[in-house]
Amino acid sequence: MKKMLFALVSLLVAASFAFGQSDDLVNGKFKTTKSITVEIYDRSNDGGSKPEDNFYTDFIKKGMLRDYNVEVSFVRVPRWTEVQAMNNLLAAGDAPDICVTYDYPTIQTYADMGGVLDMGPLLSKYKNQLPDLWKLLGDTNIYNNRDPKTGNVWAIEGMRFLNMMTSTFVREDWLKKLKIKEPTTLKEFEAMLKAFQKNAKTLLGADAAKMIPFSLSVDVGWGVRNLSESFVPEKATDEELYINGFDDRHLLWPNYKEAIRVVNKWYNDGLVWKDFPLYPIGDKTGDNLMKAGYVGAFIANWDYPYRDGDNSITASIKKLAGKDAAYIAIDCFKNDAGKYRKFLGATTSDRKIFFPATNDEPVASLMYLNWISKLENHKFLQFGEEGVTHTKNADGSLKIMAAKGEKIMNSGNNIDYTITLNGINLGDAALTAKSLALSYAGIEPKYIEKSYKTQRTDDRVAKVYNLGKIESEEGMGPVQTEKRNNMLTQAVVAKTKDFDKVFDAGFKDILSSGVQKIIDERKAKMAAKK
Repeated sequence: MKKMLFALVSLLVAASFAFGQSDDLVNGKFKTTKSITVEIYDRSNDGGSKPEDNFYTDFIKKGMLRDYNVEVSFVRVPRWTEVQAMNNLLAAGDAPDICVTYDYPTIQTYADMGGVLDMGPLLSKYKNQLPDLWKLLGDTNIYNNRDPKTGNVWAIEGMRFLNMMTSTFVREDWLKKLKIKEPTTLKEFEAMLKAFQKNAKTLLGADAAKMIPFSLSVDVGWGVRNLSESFVPEKATDEELYINGFDDRHLLWPNYKEAIRVVNKWYNDGLVWKDFPLYPIGDKTGDNLMKAGYVGAFIANWDYPYRDGDNSITASIKKLAGKDAAYIAIDCFKNDAGKYRKFLGATTSDRKIFFPATNDEPVASLMYLNWISKLENHKFLQFGEEGVTHTKNADGSLKIMAAKGEKIMNSGNNIDYTITLNGINLGDAALTAKSLALSYAGIEPKYIEKSYKTQRTDDRVAKVYNLGKIESEEGMGPVQTEKRNNMLTQAVVAKTKDFDKVFDAGFKDILSSGVQKIIDERKAKMAAKK
């Protein structure tokens, strides 16, 4: 019944195109006012504003009404459970006109039920009205997901302008206090964790019992990413990694189990936050423990401890532990070739933007994507007002200032609003690079520069293969993610003698639940393409 309903909606929308009901653009502006809804992530930030109603959404609303005669309203979706939330909205027919997700299989699943619009004909017909979208993304990102057989374009890819992943962070002041050099190997990193544990009294005084040498969350795969990638053989081919790459935490990649074995040992040695399994994804308890100054090391997004201005992890620990308290990024996990390998996503692999079948204003929605892709518009969203949220240096670079109240940014440089662009862009590569190090309010540029350097050391950009529709992937994203998180959490906290049994049983269950079929289908289609 749901499939029939979606199909009927799709036919009705297609009919509206045929009769020209959406063709009232005059000199790039609609004659009659259009109304659209746009998904926006809710990150539940401390001290943040309403993500759907704030200074920046007002900027977008005013601009879209002025430039295109389009009214815009935003629909908030929880960032850390966005796939489940989007599934519910799509199933109920309540999804926003413009949807954003990192999970392409969810889009494919609803596309097969007639629940997603084919953007291909629209992009072709209105290309001349979308110059800023094309200038930013180009054919590569716009047609990245085009099915090689059918030509369907169910989603376009946002640009990963700043191609970064995770860094390993340690307390710089603790290293100095204990006279420990920055660790450069796994052995040295583990010795550092034990030193933190052994010297808890020296580092935390009366709070020694609260010492957490290494912090982790139930998203274990993300929290051990730099470590797990060091276990991947240097000789692993792009094809091999793609065939086994359905899981975005690389669970299916070679030697992953051995990385988790290391963390299991840490946990049983008391080096890992023992209570991490108690808190769901998105919970702020782990961050608050870092802010309180109890955590020695962790792995997270390359700029994670520097985000959110006065509410950042770094700013918070400085208030409590002194001006020298800070996290620094380090390289310490070498692969079998002696390289600090990091696997970065392709610039064509970021957020997927799609229109559900219930979108009855797809042309106005395309104009929205063009509007936020325009340099002057996304520049304002990323940096705000001069003298209020940033200052301009003599060389033209911009330095972010801490903002409070209505002009605070809920995500780094407002990336949740610049959905076609992930990473700052000033239209000039040199100015952009200079401004990057200055774009974290209250943070010394040296910390950003150091973390940036670790990202560029021995990095490897994953190759993307477009093999067309992978039927076995449909609907598997949320299911597999939950199974993986549960399995890895159980493997980490298992007794050392039980580790193999727990990991192997969980891994076998994941493969048998449909993941092995994905691997087999990818392998077969890869072979057929040669």
